[in-house]
Amino acid sequence: MAGRINDEDVKAVRDAVPIDAVVSEYLQLRNAGGGNLKGLCPFHDEKSPSFQVSPSKGFFHCFGCQEGGDTITFVMKIDHLTFSEAVERLAGQAGITLRYEEGGYNPSHQRGERIRLVEAHKIAAEWYAEQLATGPEAETGRVFLAERGFDQSAAVHFGVGYSPQGWDHLTRYLRGKGFSDKELLLSGLSQEGRRGPIDRFRGRLMWPIRDIGGDVVGFGARKLYEADNGPKYLNTPETAIYKKSQVLYGIDLAKKDIAKASRAVVVEGYTDVMACHLAGVTTAIATCGTAFGGDHIKILRRLLMDNGSARVIFTFDGDAAGQKAALRAFEDDQKFAAETYIAIAPDGMDPCDLRLAKGDEAVADLVEPRTPLFEFALRQIVSRYDLDTPAGRAAALDEAAPVVARIKNSGAQHEVAVQLAGMLGILDTQFVVRRISQLARWARDRGGKGPAPDQRQRGAAPQQTAPVTAAPRGPALNLRNPVFATERELLKLALQRPELVSPAFDAYGVDEFTAPPYAAVREAILEAGGAEFGVQDPQDYLVRVREAAPDDAVRAMVTELAVEAIMLHRGVKDVDETYAGAQLVTVRRRAVERRIRDITGRLTRLATHADPAELAAVQNELWILQQYDQNLREHGAAAL
Repeated sequence: MAGRINDEDVKAVRDAVPIDAVVSEYLQLRNAGGGNLKGLCPFHDEKSPSFQVSPSKGFFHCFGCQEGGDTITFVMKIDHLTFSEAVERLAGQAGITLRYEEGGYNPSHQRGERIRLVEAHKIAAEWYAEQLATGPEAETGRVFLAERGFDQSAAVHFGVGYSPQGWDHLTRYLRGKGFSDKELLLSGLSQEGRRGPIDRFRGRLMWPIRDIGGDVVGFGARKLYEADNGPKYLNTPETAIYKKSQVLYGIDLAKKDIAKASRAVVVEGYTDVMACHLAGVTTAIATCGTAFGGDHIKILRRLLMDNGSARVIFTFDGDAAGQKAALRAFEDDQKFAAETYIAIAPDGMDPCDLRLAKGDEAVADLVEPRTPLFEFALRQIVSRYDLDTPAGRAAALDEAAPVVARIKNSGAQHEVAVQLAGMLGILDTQFVVRRISQLARWARDRGGKGPAPDQRQRGAAPQQTAPVTAAPRGPALNLRNPVFATERELLKLALQRPELVSPAFDAYGVDEFTAPPYAAVREAILEAGGAEFGVQDPQDYLVRVREAAPDDAVRAMVTELAVEAIMLHRGVKDVDETYAGAQLVTVRRRAVERRIRDITGRLTRLATHADPAELAAVQNELWILQQYDQNLREHGAAAL
C-alpha cells in the first residue's frame, strides 16, 4: 500500500512553490490590483478574465466557475492528478525530498501513474537524444536534419532524437530504470509483441512533444527508411498523459513570447516550428497529427488573453489540402477574440522549405499578417462560382452569407458584408448587408435569446455578490443587500488581514452573519482557531480554514473571499485598522439593532400580562443594548 506523504513535507511544498509561478506556466497573468493577478480561467470558457490569483495568500479563485484552491489544488485540476501526484510534481520542481509514512519511501511503488509515465517519457527523450548525437546508426537522422538546415545545436534545442531499428532497445533500457512492462505499455513507448513488449518507435527521427508545463508527454516520429512500411509520421497513441487534440508542439518554448507579443503563429509540422524559431519567429507552434481545433484554441486564448491587439497567424501549404485546413480553422475563428490571418508563400513552400531556399528573413516576412482568415475563406467560396452570371453570384451569396452572419461583432459583420458585396460584384451593397443581418437575426432567434447574462456569467469578478451556499426558505437571498456586503468585507479582512480584526473578530457569534454562506465561513474560521491563529501562523491559516469547511461550497467561498480584493469605500486610501474597525462596528451594530428590535417586540407582547420581574429583566436588557449601541456609535471600535 502506498505511503502517505508526511504533513510537514506537504506544507514545505506548498510554501516553496509560488502559486503565480505555477499558474503562469499555463496562462498569462496580469495585474488585477490589490496585489492580485488575473487571467482567463483554464477551467471554463470565458472572454473576460475572472480568474484571480493571490500570490501573498497562495490561492486562486475563478469568479466565473467557482473553481479555487491552493497551488496543489491547481496542479491537481489542470493536469488531472491525484493529491499525491501533484505534491510529488511540485516537490520535484522545488528540490524537496518527500518522506512517506507507513513504510517509508519507495519511488517505484508510491508514485502516481501520471508521474511515472511522465518520468518514463523524460528518460526516453534523453535516451533518444543521446542516440542521435552519438549513435553510428543515427547518421541517417543527422543527414536528414542537415539537409533541412538543422545542425546539432538545433537538434539539442528542440530535443530531437533517434530511435534505433532494433526491436526492444528502449524497452530494455527503461526496464533497467525500474519501469514495469505495464507502465511501458500504458505510456505508449512500447507495444505488445509476440514475446512481450517491444519498442513502438524504431528507426525514426524523434520529436519530443511537451505539454504547456514542459513535461514530455509523447513523441512525433518521422520515417527515415524505405523498408519502414509504417506511415510517414507516427505519433504516440492516446494515453493517460497524451491527448493529441490538447497539445501543441513547441508551446513550451513559445508560450512566453506568445504572451509577451500577443501573437501566435500556427504552422503544420515539427520542422516548420524549428525553422520559424531559428528564423526568429519564436511564437510558432503546431498541432500533432490532427486538425487545429477547439481545445487548441483554449490553450492559445489563455496565453493571448484575447486582448484587442492579439493576432493568430495560420500558415498552410498552398495546395488543396492546405486550403482545406485553412477553411477548417475558419470554422473556429469566432472562438477567438484575437484577429486571425492566413499566410501562404507565393510559391506554396512551407516555412522549412522557405528557410532553406530564401533564408531566415523570408520566413519572418512570411508570417507578417497578410490576409484576414475570413477574407481567405470567403474568396475560396466565391472562387467556385461563375460570377459573370446572376445565377452564379446568387449561389455564391447563398453559401457565403451564412459564414459572414456568424461574425458576432456587429460592426465587423457589417464591414465584411460590404467586402463580400465587392467580391461578388453586387452593386447594391445594402442588399447584401440586409441579407446577412437577417440571417444573423434568425440564428439568434433559433438559439433562443434567454435572459440577459448576469455579471458572473459574463466572467466579471463580482464586486459585492456571492453565490448562496445555503439559501433559507422563502424569497431568494439578495446578497447585493448592503448588510451582506459589509459581512462579506469583514470576512475578507478576517481571512486576508487577520491582524487588523483580531482579537475582536473572534468574539463575534456566527449569528452576527445573517447570510448563510457567510455564517458558514465564520464557523469555519472559528473551527480553524479564529483570526488569532491567522496572526500567529499566517502560512497555515487559510489552509486550516479551508480544511475546516464542512463542504465544497463553503470551501469555495473561503477561497473566493481570500482572493477577492477588499473593496475600499470612496475616500478611503488603504486597508488599515481604521477601515477594519469600521467594518467590525457596522456588523456588530446591526446585530445589536436586530436584538433591540426583537426585545422591543417582546416588550409589546408582555405589556398586558407579564410578570413584573420578567418585564423588568427584559427592560433592563433593552437598556443595556441601547447603551452599548450608543457607545459603538460614539466611540467606534474602541467600544468593542
